[in-house]
Amino acid sequence: MTDDDSQRQPPAALSKGPRIISIQSQVVHGSVGHNAALFPMQALGVAVAAVPTTLLSNHPRYPTLRGRVLDAALVADLLVGVAERGLIETTSILLTGYLGSAEIGAVVGDFVDRAKARNPQLVYLCDPVIGDDGPGVFVAPGLVDLIRDRLVPAAAILTPNQFELEILAGAPARDLSSLKRAAALISTRGPGRIVVTGCALADTPPDRIETIVYDRGVVHRIAAPRLPIRPNGAGDLFAGLLAAHLANGKALFEASQSAVRGVSAVLARTLAEGAYELRILAKDILP
Repeated sequence: MTDDDSQRQPPAALSKGPRIISIQSQVVHGSVGHNAALFPMQALGVAVAAVPTTLLSNHPRYPTLRGRVLDAALVADLLVGVAERGLIETTSILLTGYLGSAEIGAVVGDFVDRAKARNPQLVYLCDPVIGDDGPGVFVAPGLVDLIRDRLVPAAAILTPNQFELEILAGAPARDLSSLKRAAALISTRGPGRIVVTGCALADTPPDRIETIVYDRGVVHRIAAPRLPIRPNGAGDLFAGLLAAHLANGKALFEASQSAVRGVSAVLARTLAEGAYELRILAKDILP
């Protein structure tokens, strides 16, 4: 072995501690996708393998948008590299978010299947980014079906917003009983644990917004202040915080409470500073 060969050898072991594989969008400017989730996960002490599905200048609410959704073959190649580095076996949480295209969704579905086979302890947390009240469905053609029929059944935990829950269940979820029925219907397809964000139910006070945790039939409600602000990326931030708290050993309800507190603090700071993009500071998200 030459000196050059020895320098190419990988380290004997990966760094210790919790690890997440995160597959979602990447932008140059703004706080969506990995820009919203990566730093919070790292700030909470988690090593993250961040696989992009897009490379865009910003999110689409700006007047112009540059860059593109990545080629599915490139995303597939990056995921091969993730496997080659032994990251699957050392990861506790696999998180997926905005996928960009149905072709990327299919690649991610194949990776999820392989990763779960190689590491049966791996927890797949699917954030089914589809749309929201107001804008409606905003993903590429074919992605709703792929998420519903391929990714949701493979997931252990699902984090839809209220609109996405209704899309996936094909049923309304505007009061607690109908939300429980929708979650129960989805859970028969795979994920027994569903955390529904951004909920305004029939009995939710007008100054509150709720996160509903459905854990194998048991329901918990977490209320937070409703603020006059709705920036992009809050769902991505929540999913990243939830994944990190789970990777650090918290149970689902406790992890959800911590994620809600973190998102609420970030939203309050964003509002106080009059910022358009989320203002994510470590001191607001750390326990």
